[in-house]
Amino acid sequence: MKTIYLAGGCFWGTQKFFDQFEGVKNTEVGYANGASADPTYEQVCHDSGHAETVRVDFDENEMPIETLLGHYFSVIDPTAVNRQGEDEGIQYRTGIYYTDESLLPAIKNYCAGVEADLGQPIAVEVLPLNNFYSAEEYHQKYLDKNPGGYCHIGAHMFNLGKK
Repeated sequence: MKTIYLAGGCFWGTQKFFDQFEGVKNTEVGYANGASADPTYEQVCHDSGHAETVRVDFDENEMPIETLLGHYFSVIDPTAVNRQGEDEGIQYRTGIYYTDESLLPAIKNYCAGVEADLGQPIAVEVLPLNNFYSAEEYHQKYLDKNPGGYCHIGAHMFNLGKK
């Protein structure tokens, strides 16, 4: 089992998107790589410096990191700075945060390939995870609880997996 932390704009849709795939065993939404400890959603929305992030636990035998990253890049604009869809602000930045150094070569290689394909640098942070704080319970599986909720990821993207 491996864990990666993915910031892809609003975490509601990012979580729902990854929950559909067989190799993904668990997801949790939270706030990553900000300066303060255990922020609230309101603090994050007022520039605490945290990114809305999804912790993704996955079985690398079922879902190699390259496949997981392919899915990630299919639902973000990798050139947007502090924005995804209609959501703007530092909390909506994109980032790949890791705690397992063994994943870093594959992450760097994948991102370099995306840059080569685009012909420009990407705005996706690739950094070690400094901290991750679980978001409030009402944010967990939000789009399952509130199917009509706003999401920058199109609803058609939530039916790609076979889970």
